[in-house]
Amino acid sequence: MKIERLAISDTAKKFLESQGYEKLYPPQADSVKAGVLKGKSILVSAPTASGKTLIAMLAMISYLSRNKGRVVYLSPLRALASEKHAEFKKLEKILGIKTGITTGDSEGAKKLDSCNVIILTNERMDSLIRRGTEWVDEIGLVIADEVHLIGDENRGPTLEMVLAQLKDLESEPQIVGLSATVTNSDELADWLGCTLVKNDWRPVPLTEGVCTRGEVVMNNGTKFGIERTVCGTAIDLGVQCVMDGGQSLVFASTRPSSKSLATKAMAAVSRTLSRQETARLSRVSKKILAANENTDIIKTLAALIPKGVAFHHAGLNSNCRTIIEEEFRRGGIKLLTSTPTLAAGVNLPARRVVISSVLRYDFRYGRNMPISVLEYKQFCGRAGRPQYDKYGEAIIVDEKGYDSLYEHYVEGEPEPIESHVTSEKSLRIHALSIISSHPGITRDELLEFFLQTFGGYLGSKIEIRHDLENSVEFLLDERLVATKSVKKRYAATEFGKKTSMMYLDPLTAVRFRDALKDASPQDHTLGYLHLISESEEFYPRFSLRLKDAEAADKLLDDHTDEMLDPIEACSRSLLALYYWMSEYTDLQLSERLGIESGDMHRMRETGSWLAFCLREIARITDRADLIGELDTLEKRIKNGIKKELLELVKVRGIGRARARRLYRHGIKNLTDLDKVTVKKLAEIDKIGPTLASSIKTEMKKVRR
Repeated sequence: MKIERLAISDTAKKFLESQGYEKLYPPQADSVKAGVLKGKSILVSAPTASGKTLIAMLAMISYLSRNKGRVVYLSPLRALASEKHAEFKKLEKILGIKTGITTGDSEGAKKLDSCNVIILTNERMDSLIRRGTEWVDEIGLVIADEVHLIGDENRGPTLEMVLAQLKDLESEPQIVGLSATVTNSDELADWLGCTLVKNDWRPVPLTEGVCTRGEVVMNNGTKFGIERTVCGTAIDLGVQCVMDGGQSLVFASTRPSSKSLATKAMAAVSRTLSRQETARLSRVSKKILAANENTDIIKTLAALIPKGVAFHHAGLNSNCRTIIEEEFRRGGIKLLTSTPTLAAGVNLPARRVVISSVLRYDFRYGRNMPISVLEYKQFCGRAGRPQYDKYGEAIIVDEKGYDSLYEHYVEGEPEPIESHVTSEKSLRIHALSIISSHPGITRDELLEFFLQTFGGYLGSKIEIRHDLENSVEFLLDERLVATKSVKKRYAATEFGKKTSMMYLDPLTAVRFRDALKDASPQDHTLGYLHLISESEEFYPRFSLRLKDAEAADKLLDDHTDEMLDPIEACSRSLLALYYWMSEYTDLQLSERLGIESGDMHRMRETGSWLAFCLREIARITDRADLIGELDTLEKRIKNGIKKELLELVKVRGIGRARARRLYRHGIKNLTDLDKVTVKKLAEIDKIGPTLASSIKTEMKKVRR
C-alpha cells in the first residue's frame, strides 16, 4: 500500500513522502485496513523497527484533520518522549497544530492548554489526571507506546491505571496501543476495546542463535565458528561483526562488566578504523573530557572512544550517554557495550546483538536469576539497522553448554503480560488516588473501578475485593481517608489529598508524618537525609562497602545530635547525599564512594523531591516550626551546597562551583553581589565581562 493512496490530505501525503515514506510496511498497512484512519481503536503487536511510529503519526494526521480534540502520546521514558516530540513537531506546519511535551511533576499544565498534541510520560499523565486538569476531558486520541510494559512490576500499574481512566472518558477516545510481540496480546486488545493488529514482519530479517565454545548455531539452520581470543566469547562475536563491516551491541549484566568488555575490545576494533574516523572520534573524546570532571570512568570512556569502542550505563551522565548514542548512530563507534537498560531505552540498533549472559542479579531473591524470554526478545529487537543492514543477528553466549538456552530463548515465546495493579503497594497508592479524585465514592464504586482494570479483567473479583478492602483499611487507620456515612462513602483527608498530589506512596507518607511528629525544632539534617535515603521511592540505592565502614561510622559519630532516632547503619547513598551537600565534586564522589555523576544526578532529583514532600507534610500536620529547616534541606540537596551559599544560588547563572568562587572572593550574599562592580566581578576566575553582566542583570530580577 502506497502513501499516495491513503485517505489523508495531499499536504500530509507530500510531507510523509518528503520524510522518506513511500510505501507502507505490512504492520502499517494492516493498521490502515483495521480502520486506524477511520477512528477505530487498534492494538499493534509487532517487533521493534517495524514502523509503529508512522502508525501513530497517521492516526494523529487523520484524527486532527477531522476533530478539534486533543491527542496524547504516552511514553515510558523521558528520553523516548523527547525523541518523539522532535519527530511529531514536524507535523505542526502541515496540520496547523501545536505540539507540547511535559515529563516532570514540577512542570505546570497551563503551558499545554494551547497544544493539540501532547507527549507525556505515563507518570506525568497520571499526575495530571489526579489534579483534575481540564483539558483531559478533551482527549480524543490516546497513543500508548510500549503498552506491553503494563506487565512491569514497578511502573506497569501506573500505565494500567492511566489507560483504564482514559478509555472511559466521556469523549470515548480512540486508542492506539503500540506493543512488542507478546503471547496474550489478544487479551490486552480485548481489555482496551481494540482490534488486534498482529504482525511479525521486520524491515531487516532477524536470525537468533547461541554460541557455545566458539561454535554458533542460528535458527535459520546456519552454523559458523569464531576466532577465540583472551577477550572472551562476547567480544570475539562483536569484533567478528565489526571486521565484517557491521556494528555490534554487546549487552553486559553489570556496569563493571560493560566497562571491562569495552576495554577488551578496543585493540581489535581500532584496527578497523580509517584515519578520518580516528581523528573525528578523538575530537569527540576531547569534548567529553572538557565537559566533565575527569573521574576514572570518564577517562576510561575518553580513552576508548578514539578506538571505536564505548560503554553505556546509567552511571554516566545524560550528556555522555547522548554523545555515545549519537556517535553509535553515526557509525563512528563500532562496538558498544551496555547494561540492559539500553534495550528499553532509545532506539539504537546494530547489525549484531550479543547477550553476554542471560543471568541478572535480582534483589528479591538475593542472587542471579535468568532473564525472561520477553526481555531477551527486547534485546533481539535491537539487531539489524534499517537502510544499513541486510540482516540482523542476536546471539546468546553460552559458556557452559546448556542446550536448554536455545530451546528456552531462541525457540521460546514471550511470557504473557500479567497485571500488577492489585499488588499491595499498587492498591494503596491507586485506591487513595481514586478516592482523592472522586470524593464520596462508595465501596462498591471503588471496587467496580478496579474490576475495570486489566488486573480486574484477568483476576478474581473475590480476591480483588479482599485485597482492596485491606488497602482501604490501612488508609482509614492512618487517617489518609475518612468515611462520610454508614454507606461507606470515602473521601480523602487533607493528609491523603496532599499525599496523592505529591505522588507519594501512602506508606512513605505515614512514615514521614510519624517521624516529623516527634522531631524537635533543631538541626536534624542527617536524620532527615537518613529518612529520605531509606524511603522506597529513593533511587538509586547503594549498599555500604567494607571500605566505606570507617567513613560511615565517623559521619554517624560526628552528627549524633542531628538524628531523629538512633541510626545503627547507613547506606552509601546516605553518605553520597551528605557529601554532595558538603560540596564534594564528581571526582571526589567517584574516588571515595564509587558514585558516578549519573547516579548522583538521580539521587539529587529523588532526594530533593522527597525533602519537598517532607516539608509539605510538616505544613499540613501543624509542624510549621520545621518548615524552614526542610526548605533549606531541599535547596541544599538540589544545588549540592553548604548553607552559606543558599542566597547566591538564587541568581540564575550561579551554580555550586561559581557560588563557592564568589564566596571565596568575599561576595557572600546578594548585598555583596549588588555592591561589586561588573569590572571586579569579571576579574574573578572563569567569569569574564559577558557572564559578569549577565549575573548582575539576573541578580536584579531576584531582588525585585
